[in-house]
Amino acid sequence: MGIEAYNQQNAVSDDPYVLVLKLYEGVIKYLSFVKSSIEDGNIEAKFIYINKSIAIFDELRNVLDFDGGDVAYYLDGLYLYQIETLFTAGVNDNINSINQVMKVTQGLIDAWKDETGL
Repeated sequence: MGIEAYNQQNAVSDDPYVLVLKLYEGVIKYLSFVKSSIEDGNIEAKFIYINKSIAIFDELRNVLDFDGGDVAYYLDGLYLYQIETLFTAGVNDNINSINQVMKVTQGLIDAWKDETGL
């Protein structure tokens, strides 16, 4: 519990642009664990990491500023599609779909870094 509180405090104190980058990077990390779990036949771990990835996309959706313009609506739809893809990929053990979500997330990382200068 102590490490979780530390991680939460660390996340709260970080620059919000860095926090978004960390969330995207977390998706990539968890999805690599999903792929390993599928290959190992570890169903429990697969769904733990899929759920963690979905939770990150949900959090990213929660912080969108819809008053800021069309980008928020685009990202909301993109995040929802990634969530749906992950759910289906988990049920079907579809590594190609996991790879696709990782590719989209890496594109988001690259775009975020370009936009924020990180």
